[in-house]
Amino acid sequence: MRRLKICLIGGGTGLSVMARGLKHYPVEITAIVTVADDGGSTGKIRDVMDIPAPGDVRNVLAALSDVEPMLEKLFQYRFNDETLGGHPVGNLMLAAMTDVTSDFGHAVKELSKILNVKGTVIPSTNTSPILNAIMEDGEIVVGESLIPLKDKKIESVFLTPSNIKPMKEAVEALLESDLIVMGPGSLYTSIIPNLVLDELAEAIVKSDAKKLYVSNIMTQRGETIDYTVADHIEAIHKHVGQPFIQFVIANDTTFDNKIHDNYARNNSTFVHCDYDSIRKMGIELITDNELVDINLDGIVRHNNEILADMIYELALSEISTIEFNQKEGE
Repeated sequence: MRRLKICLIGGGTGLSVMARGLKHYPVEITAIVTVADDGGSTGKIRDVMDIPAPGDVRNVLAALSDVEPMLEKLFQYRFNDETLGGHPVGNLMLAAMTDVTSDFGHAVKELSKILNVKGTVIPSTNTSPILNAIMEDGEIVVGESLIPLKDKKIESVFLTPSNIKPMKEAVEALLESDLIVMGPGSLYTSIIPNLVLDELAEAIVKSDAKKLYVSNIMTQRGETIDYTVADHIEAIHKHVGQPFIQFVIANDTTFDNKIHDNYARNNSTFVHCDYDSIRKMGIELITDNELVDINLDGIVRHNNEILADMIYELALSEISTIEFNQKEGE
């Protein structure tokens, strides 16, 4: 059987966690990463060098790297000294490599070789976009880091300038994939910023790959308060312009009140798995009672090993079905 091609789309910690779990499977991984972040070290480097945001790309490179643990630790090391701007070494390396190659996309490729990355990491665009949000009350918020701070319901998001083009390698990867996976991660500031690039959205819809959304476990203050699993999916479909997701991995396990209370203090709740709405959308729900890990502080996270196994099994079953049907038709 040929090697499966899985394309991951997103940003933040969610994408890197998923990538870290999948790199141990016999699959070809391509990660398409948002570059619209404008906060912290990333924002400072963007402003000074006028390059796409390096932070999320750095995290995915680290997750997919196959190097000595100390080298990965060095790549992720963050200087605390204010004179060094609080920058992680990896962000500085990406900035330096961009200066050397005069191209951010090329810099990511070259750094991938140095880190022996098991897969391909592609910034969604080779330019430095600005993420904007239209709030339910009509206010327009400019800047990714400012959007959640408004604590308002988001109507839609868009990038400026409006003529931004995606990396052609990202479009090609989507068209050649067996499975396209979106999430987990911040819905409006990590996942959808990739999907509002028209050519990327068109490639996702056009691709013969199966389309999977991995739902967040918790709602996010300033982005998805009171959202259900179906609400997340509807927001994605709205920005792409049509329904296309066929599968969703979501948590349907309930937890004790202590965990609920812990998150309620930050105005966050568990994302409700609304079975009927998901079914009416024609989407297949996939879940597992070990999908979620809870640490000693009551913080919930996806179990990256279980999540990776679920994604691999889905990709394997779908491609096996396709190949079987092809043989039957010969």
